[in-house]
Order: sequence, then structure tokens, then C-alpha cells
Amino acid sequence: MSEMYERARFGNGFIAALDQSGGSSGKALALYGIPESEYSSDDEMFDLIHAMRTRIVTSPSFGGDRVLGAILFEQTMDRQIDGRGSAEYLWEVKRVVPFLKVDKGLAAEADGAQMMKPIPDLDDLCERAVAAGVFGTKMRSFIGRADKVGIDAVVDQQFEFGRQIIGHGLVPIIEPEVDIHSDSKGEAEELLRDAIAARLDGLADGEDVMLKLSIPSVDDFYLPLIEHPRVVRVVALSGGYPRDVANELLSRNRGMIASFSRALTEGLAVEMSDSEFDAALSEAIDGIYAASLT
Repeated sequence: MSEMYERARFGNGFIAALDQSGGSSGKALALYGIPESEYSSDDEMFDLIHAMRTRIVTSPSFGGDRVLGAILFEQTMDRQIDGRGSAEYLWEVKRVVPFLKVDKGLAAEADGAQMMKPIPDLDDLCERAVAAGVFGTKMRSFIGRADKVGIDAVVDQQFEFGRQIIGHGLVPIIEPEVDIHSDSKGEAEELLRDAIAARLDGLADGEDVMLKLSIPSVDDFYLPLIEHPRVVRVVALSGGYPRDVANELLSRNRGMIASFSRALTEGLAVEMSDSEFDAALSEAIDGIYAASLT
């Protein structure tokens, strides 16, 4: 685990978000060129999304030289890639640090934000993740507008679950996404940064976390969080920006690296030949990697 920690904290590269769940797998498949008419059940859908993820992860262009980590959906962790557990394959074959999405989706909006739904099986899920060779977790909340009550509630819940996850020896990625289309995005980011900083100051030595945040409206806005001793890494979500826009915005923020999902798979298609697929993926990885270095 110490080698994974060193890689996560100091390594070059970005984190591939391959954690589409039941609510987003259909959209990801449609963008990949597989419409809903080609499957008739959730089981078939998840088989297809696993095949898509397997094609990405086993591609010659996907490796630890440029890809620092990968976030997996629970069903991906429970499946195999090339005869190995998915997390084991990522680390042992590709030298890519594995993370696991643990949240169950978003609750209804309140005070301008959406907290996470309860995670009643979190302890069991963390135990399974440790057994599978996972390094850390990821959980997402959503902030739609600048409302201190809603933002404080989101951050409190994230850090409460985060401490529970740390208790299992895992490093949690705390992801309070700010809507990139919000009319009060900048003000929401100010409230969020202050709320996160206050909770970070309350962590003890060894209670380390990662942060996954929307690319800020002000360049280098999250430098105080990046430099905090309890923060392993701060990563950026693409938030719906096209890849070229996300890369350009990210490149202006020192110390942040990418953790892109749609922006990573943009342009990949099921009908591509293996050589076409690998070339398109390599081009995407190159751009995201470069933006994560600046």
C-alpha cells in the first residue's frame, strides 16, 4: 500500500474515472455507439459497459506512464480483466492505482445542494475493496448554488463518511461537485473552500484524504487545499466541459490533476478497429496528461 500511496501523492499522470453506474452507464454506452435497443436488461447493459471498460484498460496506450489511477464501479471491482480481479489487473499489470466508487447516488435537492443517499453497507464494501487490492474510494455530492447551509451539510457528510473509510485503511476521494453552469459558481467555490479547509484542520495525522473538485472559476483557487498536509492530491472533474476546454482550464491550475470521465472517452466508438481505438485513446490520454502536468 505504501507504494500506491507514494504514486498517488507524487506521481505524474491523471485519474481515469471509469465508474459509471446504473444511472449513467446507458448514456456512456450510447456515446460509445451502443443504443438502448441493443440490450434488454441491466445485466446485459453492465456486461456491455464492462466490455467497454476492459477495452480501455487493456489498450496499449492505457498504463501507469500517463494514467496515475482509475476509479471503478462496484461491479467492475467484482469482475475480472484478462483473468485477474480488475483492481489487481490495474495495479499489477498496468501500475495504475485502483479506486472504488462507494456512493449510492444523490438525495433530493435541499438548500441548493444534493447530499449523498445513505450508504448502509459502507463497512462491508470497504472490507471487500481492501481484499480486492483497492487503494481508495470516491463519493460524489452536488452543489447547485451558493448556499452556506447546503454546502456545509454536503461537506460534513463527506468528511463523516471519509473518516469511516479511513478506518479501513483506505484513502477517500471527497467529491463535492459544483455545477459548472451555476450562476453563483464563484461564490459557491468560496464557501466550499472554506468549509473543506475547516474540516481538514480537524483531521488527525494519518487521516489523509483526496479531493475531487470542479475546475475553479479563479485560477489556482484551490492551492491552499493542495498544500494542506492532510491532502494527498486534488483532482479535477470535467463537469460536462468538452475535453479541449477542460484541458485548457485545468492547465491553468497548478497542482491539480485531471479525473475525467466523459472527457476521457469522448470520441471512442465501439465500431473502431483496435488500432483506431488505441490511437484515439492515446490522443485523449496525451492531452489530459499534458494538462495535468502544468
